Amino acid sequence: MLSRALVLVLLTTSGVAFGGDGRTPLPVIEPATAGAQCVEPAEVMRRNHMRFLEHQRDDTVRGGVRGAKYSLKACIDCHASTKTASVARGETNFCVSCHSYAAVRIDCFDCHTSKSSKLVQGSVK
Repeated sequence: MLSRALVLVLLTTSGVAFGGDGRTPLPVIEPATAGAQCVEPAEVMRRNHMRFLEHQRDDTVRGGVRGAKYSLKACIDCHASTKTASVARGETNFCVSCHSYAAVRIDCFDCHTSKSSKLVQGSVK
C-alpha cells in the first residue's frame, strides 16, 4: 500500500508522466511547404476540416467536381513534409501529428495517397 502511494507521489510531482508542467504536449507540426495562407483560418480548419473534406468528397464522387476550394490533393500538396513528401508518414507530418494528439484514426489514406505530387516530382523522392 505504501509503495503505491509513493509511486503516485513520484509520478505526479516529477512531471515525467505528464510532460513537465502537468499538461499533454501539443503536437509538433512541420510548417506548410507551399502557399502563404490556408483556404480558411486555422481555427476554422481545426474544427471543420473533416466536414469540408466530406462535402468536397460528395461533390467530387457524385457531381464530378474537382479542384474545388477544399480539395484533399491541394491540402496534401501544401502541407506535405519536405522530408517525407507526405502528410501521414512521420510523427511530425501534418495530419499524423494532430490526429495522434487527438487520438483520431485517419482513414483517408487507406484509399488516397498521402504524398504530395509536387514534392515527389521535385526535390523529395
